[in-house]
Amino acid sequence: MENAPVDHAAASELWEAYRAAHPERATDTEPPSVERFGDHPELTDGLLGLVLAGAKRATATLAAEFAAEGQPLPRVGSHWIACDSTGRPRVILRSTELRLATFDEVDEAFARDEGEDDLSLASWREGHRAFWQRVSRSLGFEWTEQHEIVLERFEVAWRAE
Repeated sequence: MENAPVDHAAASELWEAYRAAHPERATDTEPPSVERFGDHPELTDGLLGLVLAGAKRATATLAAEFAAEGQPLPRVGSHWIACDSTGRPRVILRSTELRLATFDEVDEAFARDEGEDDLSLASWREGHRAFWQRVSRSLGFEWTEQHEIVLERFEVAWRAE
């Protein structure tokens, strides 16, 4: 089963509500990207649930994924909108820390901040290795542990009602 397409119109409405309420924070020069966590409904909704519960405060994305989608890398202070598996925007996130790393450069603290599984680096590596192998195949390349990863910490800036 696949995730539904994201609802860009609803995401724009959510962004405009946030901008009206917090013009001092919503200073992005371009509209935020509209994304989702994971690559299938169960994973997408599970990870989004961790974000909404406050357990997940970080995410890791292959730099090649941004390139494949023609998107620039995020910047500290930039926003993005996370959708659930039905495509409905649920939350606006604001990037608070970014760094590039390879698989073996990810540490325990980052794995814990991702909020997944048992919060250990070992489970982070197991889950992300499997995920990136799937994602890279779908993008037409073979993932290796030397591919650059964008490590991003974020805060919840605004929740959809």
